[in-house]
Amino acid sequence: MKLEAQSLAYGYPGRRIGSDVSFSLNAGEVLCLLGPNGSGKTTLFKTLLGLLPIQDGTVMLDDRDLQRLERDEIARLVSYVPQAHGAFFPYTVREVVLMGRTAHLGLFAAPSARDHGVALNAIRRMGIEHLADSTYTRISGGERQLTLIARALAQEARMVVMDEPTANLDFGNQVRVLERIRKLAADGIGVLLSTHDPDHAFLCADRVAMLHNGGLLACGMPDIVMTSAQLQQLYGVEVLVTEVALGQGKRRVCLPLGMHR
Repeated sequence: MKLEAQSLAYGYPGRRIGSDVSFSLNAGEVLCLLGPNGSGKTTLFKTLLGLLPIQDGTVMLDDRDLQRLERDEIARLVSYVPQAHGAFFPYTVREVVLMGRTAHLGLFAAPSARDHGVALNAIRRMGIEHLADSTYTRISGGERQLTLIARALAQEARMVVMDEPTANLDFGNQVRVLERIRKLAADGIGVLLSTHDPDHAFLCADRVAMLHNGGLLACGMPDIVMTSAQLQQLYGVEVLVTEVALGQGKRRVCLPLGMHR
């Protein structure tokens, strides 16, 4: 299974946001999209999901042209995790996750025993089984984010697109979400996620794509493309990429220089 953008141009009617963007994501891999505010990350995601029309180029899903696929076919191939948000109706966690089965149901069909089983398994994979009957609006932001990931898993798609899954979460919940993302990749699911924190890419990504000025500044393994110079160009601030000792090994981190003068 592969998600591939080929010379992709995207945006809104009468307004192009990005062009000539090419990358691929394989099952079992985490690709992290970095870019400043306004760089078009969410617009790119909506285009990859078929929610916005492609302006130029091609998106391929499982070697099939996205523009030739029906909406329900796309939903069975790739799922979407938005940023955690509040809800207007007091659904339980179980009910929210069960909504992920919609792509597999007929227009007026009720969820089957299998659908309920798939939803419960997704809840278990996220480690939130104890919250299954809790009200979604009353759980924490981190728990809501894990619930949305479980809903995406219930679609049984082999690719998942996540729009800033760690946004507005405290440090502990950020770590928990990133750990779950790595576990999804280990289970053979391809994950495309965006973040504003370069350290998150060092923690969980197999490859990084840097979106800048409507195009790709770089795409490759984090240790190769996430240099001090590249990150400074991406965000417009001086940074230092360095290594810190971690147990028996080392890990790269990104530090803003201006704050240490």
